[in-house]
Amino acid sequence: MLFLPVATAYAQDAPAAAPLSGIMSIAPLIILFVIFYFLLIRPQQKRAKEHKQMISALQKGDNVVTSGGIHGRITAVNEDTVTVEISDGVRIKVSKEAVTARKAQS
Repeated sequence: MLFLPVATAYAQDAPAAAPLSGIMSIAPLIILFVIFYFLLIRPQQKRAKEHKQMISALQKGDNVVTSGGIHGRITAVNEDTVTVEISDGVRIKVSKEAVTARKAQS
């Protein structure tokens, strides 16, 4: 039988880590929240505010694009809906929330 010597490893006493203070232990979470706020939450709120302003400013004669990709001209504006003419004599009624953009007059 062949005997191979094996080195024995012993645990060494590591210096004790100083306990972090309360604020230092949650600082990474606070920093992460601030990053998420400026990169995700704030821009989304800004887009929602701009969309709400655009919807409230819709008026008869505006050229619009709906969320379904339909292009047309507004012929009537109601409280919650708009009537969009997509072709000569073809009108559809859509929710104001479905209007995603106003196009330049052509």
